[in-house]
Amino acid sequence: MEYTVINNEKDKRFEIHLDGKIAFEQYKLFSGGIAYIHTEVPPELGGKGIAAYIAKYVLDYAEEHHLKVKPYCPYIKAYIDKHPEYQANSLFHNKE
Repeated sequence: MEYTVINNEKDKRFEIHLDGKIAFEQYKLFSGGIAYIHTEVPPELGGKGIAAYIAKYVLDYAEEHHLKVKPYCPYIKAYIDKHPEYQANSLFHNKE
C-alpha cells in the first residue's frame, strides 16, 4: 500500500492520497494547540486501516510540534482512549 501524506494548510487538513482517493483529518489551530475536528475516509478506502493511520499520524504531528490536542473528532478521541501514550497531550484526557 503506497500512499502520500500532505498537510494541506490552505484547507486545514491532513490528507492521505491512496489509489486516486483522498482521506483526511480536518483541523483548526489555536494558541499552543491543534483541534482535530473531522475524519473522512472514502468508502473505497474502508477496511484498509486508513482512519487509524490518520489518527496516529496527526497525534504524532502534534507531539513533534509541541501542540496540545483537542480531539473533537470522535474517532481521534477513541484512538486516544485506546492508546494511553497519547493521553498526556490531550486536553480532554489529561487531568493535570
